[in-house]
Amino acid sequence: MTGSARIAVDIGGTFTDFVLLAGDGTSYSAKVSSTPARPEEAVLTGIAQLLATAGIPASEVGSVLHGTTVGSNALLQKAGAKTGLITTRGFRDVLEIGRVRTPTMFDLSWRKPEPLVRRRHRMEVGERTGARGEIVAAVDLDAVREAGRFLAAEGVESIAICFINSHVNPANEVAAARALREAVPGIAVTESVAVLAQSGEYERTSTTAVNAYVLPVLEGYIARLEGALAELGISAPLLIGNSNGGLSAATVAREKPVFFISSGRAAGAVGGSRLGTATAEKDLVVFDMGGTTASAVLIEKGELSRTHEYEFRAGISTPSRFIKAGGYMMRVPTIDVAEVGSGAGSIAAIDAGGLLHVGPVSAGALPGPVCYGKGGVRPTVTDANVVLGLLPPVLAGGAVKLDVAAAREAIARDLGAPLGLSAEDAALGVREVVNGNMARAVRAVTVERGVDPRDFTLLAFGGSGPVHACDLAASLGMKRVLFPEAPGVFTAMGMLAGEVEHHDVRAWLSPLAALDRAALATTMAAMRDDGLATMARQGHDAARITAAFALDLRYRGQEAAITVPLTADEAAIDPDTLREAFLAAYRTMYGYVSRDTIESAAVRLVARAEGQVLDFAGLKRPPGRALRPETRRPVRFSRSGWTETRILDAAAVGATPVAGPVILESDDSTIVIPPGATVARDPTGHLVANLGGAA
Repeated sequence: MTGSARIAVDIGGTFTDFVLLAGDGTSYSAKVSSTPARPEEAVLTGIAQLLATAGIPASEVGSVLHGTTVGSNALLQKAGAKTGLITTRGFRDVLEIGRVRTPTMFDLSWRKPEPLVRRRHRMEVGERTGARGEIVAAVDLDAVREAGRFLAAEGVESIAICFINSHVNPANEVAAARALREAVPGIAVTESVAVLAQSGEYERTSTTAVNAYVLPVLEGYIARLEGALAELGISAPLLIGNSNGGLSAATVAREKPVFFISSGRAAGAVGGSRLGTATAEKDLVVFDMGGTTASAVLIEKGELSRTHEYEFRAGISTPSRFIKAGGYMMRVPTIDVAEVGSGAGSIAAIDAGGLLHVGPVSAGALPGPVCYGKGGVRPTVTDANVVLGLLPPVLAGGAVKLDVAAAREAIARDLGAPLGLSAEDAALGVREVVNGNMARAVRAVTVERGVDPRDFTLLAFGGSGPVHACDLAASLGMKRVLFPEAPGVFTAMGMLAGEVEHHDVRAWLSPLAALDRAALATTMAAMRDDGLATMARQGHDAARITAAFALDLRYRGQEAAITVPLTADEAAIDPDTLREAFLAAYRTMYGYVSRDTIESAAVRLVARAEGQVLDFAGLKRPPGRALRPETRRPVRFSRSGWTETRILDAAAVGATPVAGPVILESDDSTIVIPPGATVARDPTGHLVANLGGAA
């Protein structure tokens, strides 16, 4: 019998974060070092520690919510399964052809990412489905079985199947998948119609290939984690955060991992949206800096920016409608996030041209930054911050003791000496470069979308976000920075703000003026019934499930579509209303509209199960923690020299503004308030920095 306590876990590149929300609203948090080789070990260590701190038995845990970087790390590190692809004859090279474009027009040094499936392992078979769904040629099942046996002999662990026009009629693809599972039962199989029943041969093939590539990795991890949780005595359901900021049953994540690649960063964005509502902040740039990456998301007029596709790549990753072809395409519902490979563990080095650069390579949890003393020898952002006095000599509530001397030596050797700078000046350079990198992510979701960041408040969290937030905001002309309660574990807390979701998308190609409302309503009813049945099998009460529909619309001849809300009532489906909604959204996005014919491309369903959602206004702190005494230490904020700086417990800051320079410390994060800024606690209990002087 499970209780009302909920545990949220977020695995990061350096630390794994935990939040336990007790039934009375009291929240407990913890951070432990990540264990990249076996991520579940850090999860179990942290959960056991958290239960002991809260004094709650494992039997009282009602649910475990989990955001994981296992899928994204498999892509980033090219550590996924050895994958094969079976496709229609003539479409072997779809993954390499892609969209026949580059992300930057004049960059002659750009290299296309290597396909996740080697050409040797891309097999063609005879079959053909027409554009209207007619079976022109039945699939050659003998060829499918032969291809499967060849791939098995090659050591392939997972196979993707993607046939031309299968989204209109999946018969050939379903038959091929059945034959393949019978021929090679030990190999995972992903058919495209199971993950993306939508037009776009490259997008569908790429999404299916990504799913196949990460499936064995994530499936194995979730299976180990579920077994380990059971050994701890936790029988509560395991819910995995998806890329759209919602939650899904672990069984869904094991079958369709492509929907969960960006689970952690999405949870932080949803938490930011809920926090914005609680604090009456309608316009926010959500900024999350962890150990490996930093990300930015826009919340405008209270609405969180979402999209239906993105590309995963090193460097800067963004679902921008203008920048394509830079990485591995996934057409899945996702938070509209811009991400750069600049985190606290990002390695700083001198390139071949003698210039300082930071990331995207990270020291991760092992060996970690030099100052962690775990074997790291290459200087990182964390090493630079500790040399400058911005970080305390211990992190994570005393769990990690920092070796300042080792960090200074590494920076002086690898950066200072080649540049002719002191260790401190080189460390400032690292900080300036990484801040510039992160500003690119913020500009990607603001300036590049026609939005002025100076009109927004920066919401900063993550283990290192509050260390850089004020400098980052100042560089962009932003005047306010909001720091949530427990910013270092806020992404985990954001999962507690998510809802269980089920997504479905089906192709629906029709001129808008000739929309068959009756047929569309029938399809929507079938989608809703399938969604309710799926969620009922996961244990959710049908009476507490809501269904929302939307229609993808575009101008005829265009590939990109805009999603507009759609009513489920046939009588209320009005093409004129849909047209006006599309034109308004198109004008906002692109700055103009045309007289071209508008057509629909797909119909979408999002079903949500109503349940417990985090109330930021009702959070309670654990009782009994004594405040740290105020101290001072020299800190280097700029090239003007060292400043003797007050060091305060973050919990000691009240409604009266505290003038910078001041550094606020807590068990989960460090907040840096530079000279000229002030910080105070707002009525909801969160900290706000004003960069323009007195509040």
